[in-house]
Amino acid sequence: MKQITNTILMVRPVSFRMNEQTAVNNYYQKVLESITPETVQAKALKEFDDFVGKLRSIGVQVVVIQDEKEPDTPDSIFPNNWVSFHKSGDVALYPMFAENRRLERREDIFEKLEELGFIIENVVDYTAAEEEHLFLEGTGSLLLDRINGKAYCALSPRADEDLLIEFCEDFEFTPVLFTSYQTVNNKRLPIYHTNVVMCLGESFSLICLDSIDDKKERKNVIKHLKEDGKDIITISEDQVNNFAGNMLQVIGNNDERYVVMSNSAYQSLNKQQITQLEKHGKLLYSSLDTIEACGGGSARCMMAEVFLPKQS
Repeated sequence: MKQITNTILMVRPVSFRMNEQTAVNNYYQKVLESITPETVQAKALKEFDDFVGKLRSIGVQVVVIQDEKEPDTPDSIFPNNWVSFHKSGDVALYPMFAENRRLERREDIFEKLEELGFIIENVVDYTAAEEEHLFLEGTGSLLLDRINGKAYCALSPRADEDLLIEFCEDFEFTPVLFTSYQTVNNKRLPIYHTNVVMCLGESFSLICLDSIDDKKERKNVIKHLKEDGKDIITISEDQVNNFAGNMLQVIGNNDERYVVMSNSAYQSLNKQQITQLEKHGKLLYSSLDTIEACGGGSARCMMAEVFLPKQS
């Protein structure tokens, strides 16, 4: 069983822009008034291509899927919300909050992976929950400790508790539940995705404990991380706003470990945090300013990890 992988699926955007349907509860999205949609797409595409280039340069296998003009999917650049790939050969499909994001689910992506020699045994489909307005947005909502069999989840309008329990029963994870908050117009509102406030590596967890307002919940999360021997690296709410929580640990050439993040995340870290992180891998960062501003997601959201078995 592996916690991290060297194979990442990414979707190259064709009409990236701010998605009005997700902005209702993703408070990280911004309207870029002064630039045209074409410029937003061009900038996002450059950021995407540069990021893929950096990942490939360290030996990460990046499977790039080109998005298509139709249907219109402005958030297709964040595939980790609709799918997860597991060592068992199982693929999970998740129910999505925004109606236009449901169009991102594409069968041909599975065919492409099979062409590359990956084995898909079974698709576990939770998407019928959309009809009941219940959502669980993939590894945006679920931080999976694959080694210790735990699923960390910050409950929100996009992460339903009953669905999480169902997922945990199907995939044999123990749920670790909490709610993370951010201050929006002087109100504490639930943060939409767990992976904005928390990153889980092989031997560390980077987390904004200040966002967990309930002391009992906070203590419980710390207890689980400590009992699994995780080095806990804490970040502030201000650093969360710079997407410092949205990191992913990957494997590069010669089994080398890397911790991947955006440039704004890296710039927000202090020396001590950088030193702590560097114990767990080399740091790789890339500018994702347009994607972060319009999409309200960052490096982690763009990478769907592939753990599927391969044909021998």
